[in-house]
Amino acid sequence: MTAPPLQAPGSAELRAGETKVTIVPARGGKITSLVLAGREWLWTGEPSFGREAGFQVSDWLEAGFDECFPTIAACTLPAVAGRYAAIALPSPYSGLTLPERGELWSQRASFLLETREDGVYAACGWVGKRLPYRFARALQVHHDERIEIRYAVTNDGPDRLPFIWSAQPVLSVTKLSRIELPEGARVRVWSEHGINLGGPGAEHRWPRAFSAGKAFDLSRPETLGRAYACKLFVDMPAGMAAVEEPGARLEVSFDTLQVPYFGLTLHRAGGSSLVRRKSELQIGFGPSLGAPDSLTEAIGGWKSAAWLEPGETRDWTVTWRGIRLA
Repeated sequence: MTAPPLQAPGSAELRAGETKVTIVPARGGKITSLVLAGREWLWTGEPSFGREAGFQVSDWLEAGFDECFPTIAACTLPAVAGRYAAIALPSPYSGLTLPERGELWSQRASFLLETREDGVYAACGWVGKRLPYRFARALQVHHDERIEIRYAVTNDGPDRLPFIWSAQPVLSVTKLSRIELPEGARVRVWSEHGINLGGPGAEHRWPRAFSAGKAFDLSRPETLGRAYACKLFVDMPAGMAAVEEPGARLEVSFDTLQVPYFGLTLHRAGGSSLVRRKSELQIGFGPSLGAPDSLTEAIGGWKSAAWLEPGETRDWTVTWRGIRLA
């Protein structure tokens, strides 16, 4: 049975057992609820770090789950080296300015909702405004309660097209939360505030970081400070990451040949006795194709941007699972 496309400001709810996903097509296909293993994982609050704290908008944590493409941080594209050239040459996109979190979140996504034999299916589509691409996301909640998300992007232009992509779910976690990533994986610092991890570009090995004579356990966000934020990128030798909470575990898996990086934002907002606000922990937690947040830096110093030849389509798959713990 096929359901008709939803009209804004509607939302679609996909369910199977204890799993629920809520999608709002008019808000760029944002996922506003992600329930797995009987637990709501997404944070639904408001950003609590502002520009006065020294961070740009890209470093704020936005509630829900967005797809960031073709950049995360606002940037202006540079001249790039030609395919066989050692020097930087102008490209058709040199000087193009891309907005915060890319283009998808600010568009109304096309939308299709279907009930299939093997689960409930929802497809979102976007068309590039500043760059000539088509981006598609097909999300399926299977009867076994896993969420499979298939992505595809096509270059509709006559020139090579650079991009980065990141799944950007912001999770609400507790002081007992533990993050699992491959032991010994390289961790690079993109930004930091209220914590000294060695500054942008510093490298560590998961889950340990050492800076200024101090050791940090990055897998335990509660232990890192009273009020801080940092954005890290992990080179993934294996495609599995998890967050474990008392009673529940969230896992995400993917092929590292398709998606080689993982973006991790750790954020603790300090409490305030004046407004009786408790300290809060949130983490941005998602696989990333390209690093860091800025496509300009991914093309330049990090040399990790993805490229599409004219007419080329690239696709990848990410699977989310929840596990109840005793």
